[in-house]
Amino acid sequence: MDYLANHIEALIFCSPKPITSEEIQSCLKEMFEADVPLNDIIEGIVTLEKKYEADEYSFGLIQSGGGFQFLTKPAYQASISILLKQQSKRRLSNSAMETLAIIAYKQPVTKTEIEQIRGVNCDYAVNKLLEKELIEIKGKSDSIGRPMLYGTNQKFMDYFGINSLKDLPTPKDFVQEENTIGKEEE
Repeated sequence: MDYLANHIEALIFCSPKPITSEEIQSCLKEMFEADVPLNDIIEGIVTLEKKYEADEYSFGLIQSGGGFQFLTKPAYQASISILLKQQSKRRLSNSAMETLAIIAYKQPVTKTEIEQIRGVNCDYAVNKLLEKELIEIKGKSDSIGRPMLYGTNQKFMDYFGINSLKDLPTPKDFVQEENTIGKEEE
C-alpha cells in the first residue's frame, strides 16, 4: 500500500490544481497498465491525510475544489500571508469582488443584470474576472440581443477554497443588527 500511496502523493504534489480521485485512477491505470480500484486510491489518500496531520509537517492534504491538494496548515498563515502580500500585486479590486459576488450568487447572469444590481458599468470588472479565469461564459440569454450569461467555474471554487456553491455563505450570515436609538429596555 505504501508503494501506491507514494504514487498518489507524487500525483497530488505535482498537480497545479486539485486532482480528483478519478484523475489519479486514470494516471495510475496508464502507469501500471492495469485497473487500480478506486477504493485502493481512497485508502491511499486517507493514509496520506493521516501522515500529514503530524505537527512535523507545515502542510497537509486537503480536499478542495472537488479534488485533493497539499495546502499550508493554518498555523503558518501569518508567514505565508506576508510572502504572498509581498509577491502579489494583482489582487482583486473591490469592484471585481462585488461583481464576482453577484455572479456567484445569481448565476447564470448577464452583464446588464450585474450592472442593475451594482448601479455602475461593470465591463472592466467582468473582463478582469474572465482574464483571471474566475468566471466563464455559460451561454447566451434568450432575451433581446442574446447577451452573454456569466457564471463561476472550478477555478473560482479553488480560489476561495470551497467544494461547491453550497459552501458559499448564505445572505442570513451577513444580516446586520437593525439600527436602534436609545437604550434597550428589558
